[in-house]
Amino acid sequence: MTGNESSSALEVRGAHKSFAGHVALHEVDLTVEAGSIHGLLGPNGAGKTTLIRMLAGITAPDRGQISFFGEAFRRAHIQQTGYLPEERGLYKTMRVGEQAMYLARLRGMSRKDAARALKMWFERLEVDGWWHREISDLSKGMAQKIQFITTVLHNPRLLILDEPLSGFDPINAARIIEAVTDLRKTQGTTVLLSTHDMPSVEELCDSVTMIHKGRVVLDGAVDALRQDASKRRIEVTFGGPVMAFTNELGFTADLLNVEEVQGGLHQASLALKPEQEVPSWLQGMSAVVPIHACQPWRPSMRDLFLQAVEAPQTSEA
Repeated sequence: MTGNESSSALEVRGAHKSFAGHVALHEVDLTVEAGSIHGLLGPNGAGKTTLIRMLAGITAPDRGQISFFGEAFRRAHIQQTGYLPEERGLYKTMRVGEQAMYLARLRGMSRKDAARALKMWFERLEVDGWWHREISDLSKGMAQKIQFITTVLHNPRLLILDEPLSGFDPINAARIIEAVTDLRKTQGTTVLLSTHDMPSVEELCDSVTMIHKGRVVLDGAVDALRQDASKRRIEVTFGGPVMAFTNELGFTADLLNVEEVQGGLHQASLALKPEQEVPSWLQGMSAVVPIHACQPWRPSMRDLFLQAVEAPQTSEA
């Protein structure tokens, strides 16, 4: 690797931002690998929008550094970025084609290149019959399609999507997902996806960063995070009274959840204590409790989200 080449599309180091005494971001680090789809997660008010606005050049950190493909972030990089904000905004009195062409020209595209790209995208997302209609005539979903098109039209190196599937029906959501994955595959586009839609994170994202109360609480590759979260977590199907099972557990494991399943059996979700190994623990329990099945816990992204948000937060002076 030479010159300014970098395996990272984005690197944020120690980003801090306050508004009127409120700390929106506290020493946040973020790395987004080039060509990846990276999820930016967190509950409402966590600081995601503040971070996104920094990466889109709308605001700047009070302190900290941001790099864009190995270079210190500057205004010129905005031309290589596509940003779809959660708050949609199109000029309602303009016609659809006029609006799309105007935004393409703002991105530095020639009229000829913009017309060619717009024709392709309008046909792909099935809005080609709306070119001469006014924006005010569009449904919410149709307007979102137009704004998505104007976001990706100039083939940006970095695509920042904030709740891109909000308001779409399943068919059109699938079209947008397909478009995003195609951009990554054919153009090498790097995508930063901010969303509360956990199924789309599981389907699309290679890695995630979760922010809670202005701090990073979870960060890494999706598969690695799931594997780490599942350590010492098992699901056991057993027979007999729940009380007998609970008494036998003693201090060997934490009982996280138990529910009745068919045939009078119960399924329990457990977190084994650090000194316990699954084979020896299972052998000991099976001697006194009828164990019918035992399997590793397979956490979903929703499980990881809730686990990170509900974990006790450490505070700093």
